[in-house]
Amino acid sequence: MSSQQIVLASTSPFRRELLQRLKISFSTANPETDEAVLDGETPQQTALRLSEAKARAVADKFKDALIIGSDQVAFLGKRIFGKPGNHENAVRQLQAMRGQTVNFFTGLCLLNARTGKAHVCGVPTLVTLRDLSDEEIENYLRLEQPYQCAGSAKSEGLGIALIARMQGDDPNALIGLPLIALCNLFRQEGVRIL
Repeated sequence: MSSQQIVLASTSPFRRELLQRLKISFSTANPETDEAVLDGETPQQTALRLSEAKARAVADKFKDALIIGSDQVAFLGKRIFGKPGNHENAVRQLQAMRGQTVNFFTGLCLLNARTGKAHVCGVPTLVTLRDLSDEEIENYLRLEQPYQCAGSAKSEGLGIALIARMQGDDPNALIGLPLIALCNLFRQEGVRIL
């Protein structure tokens, strides 16, 4: 069992709640990372790069820790659906995604700040949205207000009603922290969950 401190480089209450399921002691830190997409970058590359950037952003404060970084990018073809930020953008996102299958790709990094080694992987979740009416979209947004969620879809809440089906290896990935992949990365660093 590793004696290193574990740090979640995120202020997301949803990621914190997911990590608590593993019954391990951890701290959280705000990574304050620029989440802009770089020119020529695929959505998958963006998520992987940002997951590592978030972990590295707090490494100076936790020089002996195992740091978890995660980032999610929702995309359909070449169109990326980030955090909408407001109601109008959320309406446009959900109208564009209705009846479509969207890839919610989650990048995950476990950084050993002591050694500088970063384990990075990606977990796709394909989400097919129902063919939502404008009224359903408005009702959902008024009730849930998912303006800080990629693709305006907050599946851990009422957003589950938007979804026709999902396909992926880890149900937690859609919420933002793929625990199955994280357990595998922990094993590589000598952290035993059980």
